[in-house]
Amino acid sequence: MHRLNALDQLAIGFMTFALFLGAGNIIFPPSAGMAAGDNLWLAALGFLLTAVGLPLLTVVALARVGGGLDRLTAPLGKLSGLAIAVVVYLAIGPLFATPRTAVVSFELAVVPFVGESRWVLLLYTLMYFSVVLFLSLDPGQLVDRIGKFITPVLLVALVLLGGAAIFAPAGDIVAPSPAYSDAPALQGFLEGYLTMDTLGALVFGIVIATAIRSRGVSEPALVTRYTMVAGLVAALGLSLVYLALFYLGATSSAVAAGATNGGQILAAYVQHTFGTPGSLLLALVITLACLTTAVGLLSACGEFFSKHWKVSYRTVVVTLGVFSLAVANQGLTQLVSVSIPVLVALYPLAIVLVALSLLDRCWKHPRRVFRPVMAITLIFGIVDGLAAAGLERFTPGLFSQLPLAGQSLGWLVPALLALLLAVVIDRLRPADRTGV
Repeated sequence: MHRLNALDQLAIGFMTFALFLGAGNIIFPPSAGMAAGDNLWLAALGFLLTAVGLPLLTVVALARVGGGLDRLTAPLGKLSGLAIAVVVYLAIGPLFATPRTAVVSFELAVVPFVGESRWVLLLYTLMYFSVVLFLSLDPGQLVDRIGKFITPVLLVALVLLGGAAIFAPAGDIVAPSPAYSDAPALQGFLEGYLTMDTLGALVFGIVIATAIRSRGVSEPALVTRYTMVAGLVAALGLSLVYLALFYLGATSSAVAAGATNGGQILAAYVQHTFGTPGSLLLALVITLACLTTAVGLLSACGEFFSKHWKVSYRTVVVTLGVFSLAVANQGLTQLVSVSIPVLVALYPLAIVLVALSLLDRCWKHPRRVFRPVMAITLIFGIVDGLAAAGLERFTPGLFSQLPLAGQSLGWLVPALLALLLAVVIDRLRPADRTGV
C-alpha cells in the first residue's frame, strides 16, 4: 500500500489551491470589500461561506463517493445525472469559466501596458491557450508542473500583495454602500457565487483524485483521505487570500474612486503602493492564477467528455481549447453578462446536490429524496436565473413574492419544504422491488 509523504500531500494541496484560485477569486473580493466598507467582516464571512465553505464541502462529498460528479448524481438516475454533469462541465468549462480566465488576465495583465485591441487580444489568447493545452495534455503531471513550480511563484506574489494590503493600506475604511448596509453577510454570500468555486469543485474532484492516483496511491480510503487534506489546504489558502483582498478593497476608496470592478481597484492600489514594478507583479499574479485554473478546467472537461463520449482525451482537450479561445475573443463584458444568470440558476442545484450527498446516510432510499428536491430546486433556480437576467415578465408574479426572492434565493424555502415532504415519504413508504 503506497502512501504519500507530507511533501507530496502539501504539493497536491497547493495544486488544489491553484486550481481554485482564478481571476474571479482575485477581482471579486476587493470590489465586495470596498462596497462593504464598515461592514467588511460580516460581508467577508458571508463570502467565505460560498467561496470557501461550499467548495470544501463539495470536495469532501466527492471524496466520500469516490471522486467523480457521476457518483454524486447517481441517485438521480443515469440520464438526469448525465444532463446535470454536462451542463455543469460546459458552464464551468468552455462556455464561461475557461474563456473568462483568458479575457480577465488580458484585461488586467496586458491592457495596462499595451492598450486594448482585438488583434492584441487574439494574439494573447493564442499564446495563452497554447500554454494551457501544453499543460493539460498530460494531466498526470499536474502536481509536478503546477503544485511544485507555478504555485510557489503564485504564493510569493500573493503574500507580497496581501502583506502590503494589511500593513500599508491606502486609506481609511468608509461607510458601506446601500447593498451592504442592511444584510452584509447575505450580500457577501451572493457575491461568493461569482467565484464559481462550488461548480468548479464539482469539476475538480476528478482532477484531484487523478493526481493522487498518478503518485501510486490505489487504496480508495487513502485517495479519499488525501483529497480531503488537499481540500483543507486549499480552503486555508483561499481564506487568507480573500480576507486580505477584502481589506485591500475596503481601504482603497481614496485611490480607486470611480472604480467599477475589482480589477480596477487592484490596479489602482498596486500602482499607488508599488508603482510600475507593482503593476508587473499584479500581471504575474493574475496570469498565473488564470492559467492554473484554465488547466484544471480543461483537464477535467477532457476527462469527463472522453469517458462518456468515447473520444480520446487529447481530441476533447484540443477541441474545447480552440472553442474556449473563440469564446474568449467575444470580450469580457458579454461573457460576464451572460454568465451571471446562469450561475444564479445553477448554484442552487449544486448546493442542494452536495448537501443531500453529505447527508446520504439519513435517507432510507436516496432516490426518493434526491429526485423531488432537485426537481423543485431546478424549477425555482431557473426562475431566479430569469430574474437575474431581467426577464421577470416571463415568470408568474407569485414567484417574486417568495421569501428572499429579491436576493436571488427564492429557491431556498421551496427546496426546504420539498425536502421535508420527501423525508416524510421516505420514512413512511416501504421498500419496493427496485429499492426506490
